[in-house]
Amino acid sequence: MIQNQVEFRNVSFRYADDQPWVLKNVSFTIKSDEWLAIIGHNGSGKSTIAKLMNGLLFPDQGEVIIQGVKLTEETVWDVRKKVGMVFQNPDNQFVGTTVRDDVAFGLENRGIERDKMIEAIEQGLKAVRMSDYLLHEPHRLSGGQKQRVAIAGVIAVKPDVIILDEATAMLDPKGRKEIIRTVNDLKQSNQLSLITITHDLNEIAQADRVIVMNAGEVWLESKPRDLFAKETALREIGLDVPFVAKLANAIQQHSITLTQQPLNQKELLDELWTYRLNK
Repeated sequence: MIQNQVEFRNVSFRYADDQPWVLKNVSFTIKSDEWLAIIGHNGSGKSTIAKLMNGLLFPDQGEVIIQGVKLTEETVWDVRKKVGMVFQNPDNQFVGTTVRDDVAFGLENRGIERDKMIEAIEQGLKAVRMSDYLLHEPHRLSGGQKQRVAIAGVIAVKPDVIILDEATAMLDPKGRKEIIRTVNDLKQSNQLSLITITHDLNEIAQADRVIVMNAGEVWLESKPRDLFAKETALREIGLDVPFVAKLANAIQQHSITLTQQPLNQKELLDELWTYRLNK
């Protein structure tokens, strides 16, 4: 197995010569079978990173390496076979008149045999719990259902890396939870690298690692648990922490010591119960 699926080596990018740099000397790696969350406020450069990974953009300086291959105009089509991307608005990705036709689109472009295509469509829709919607029209689905179909279209072609670029931004809280649960299930059942790009810190608790972008630079690389303890520093760059983290941080300011930074309500309750038992 390839150790690093994605490498950014001193990458800088701007949209025009007379425009400011969107990314400045950005370097990081993404390992095989890793869930990496990239967060930051609007304009921090996180979505530009997603487009550079998929070859929608090319760096002005530095290198983007996908599975050991440098991303260039000559290699971009091979790279896109390895890297799948789900965008913020699923309507922008739909091309088929039915859910089946839409999931089939990427497979048809790759010349997949019909029998294998049917199997891949079934597997993709099953993975996102949308098998019952095979013949539905995509535009009649709910926001969360549309996004799951978009994910099914990506996983049907079996990429090694999946990028979700603000994929839950247009959904309600229930829809966001559905998508995060879906991608977590995919991560557990498939050996792939998952990159979620978001400004919502509630979504990153299950990630293996987090990169925080600020003003086009990597501000911090951290585990989610360690990141949530940096509430004051995050506020200084325009970010916040989830309510559970806020509550845990406030509790610890009143001489109550927790053994670890909780990521969710259950962990916080367990920490408080343990503290109570030890008193």
